[in-house]
Amino acid sequence: MKFAPTVVPNFDERLDHVAKVVGISDDHDRVRRCEADAQTMFGSRVTASRSQPYYLDITNKDANKGVVAEYLSHSLAIPAEEIATIGDQPNDVLMFKRSGLSIAMGNASDEVKAQASAVTDSYNDEGFAKAMERFVLGAMG
Repeated sequence: MKFAPTVVPNFDERLDHVAKVVGISDDHDRVRRCEADAQTMFGSRVTASRSQPYYLDITNKDANKGVVAEYLSHSLAIPAEEIATIGDQPNDVLMFKRSGLSIAMGNASDEVKAQASAVTDSYNDEGFAKAMERFVLGAMG
């Protein structure tokens, strides 16, 4: 992360002022358990998801990719059904749910792919460019 952590004994007095808590560990199973524990403990007050197997984001319920997609939809007066989103990690699923076309990268987990309306190739095989050609530009022509 390239900056020193702020270590606190608990978050009780800080939750109303926190936008994001990040957890990182080489113990992927522990990160997975922390994700489930955070979802259980904080419920709908936060979004807890792994953006990588080793990286856990716990964010304010209004600070996630889904809320950003919704905000941009309203701010730019673009109906959600006309928005395409693309991603490969569990934290992209909230964004998928707020767009008309959601595209999972080929390297995404089966869990993420199941939440998308289409799947493209892996990022190693030009998946983003192929998705744009196939699903976005192809739909326009």
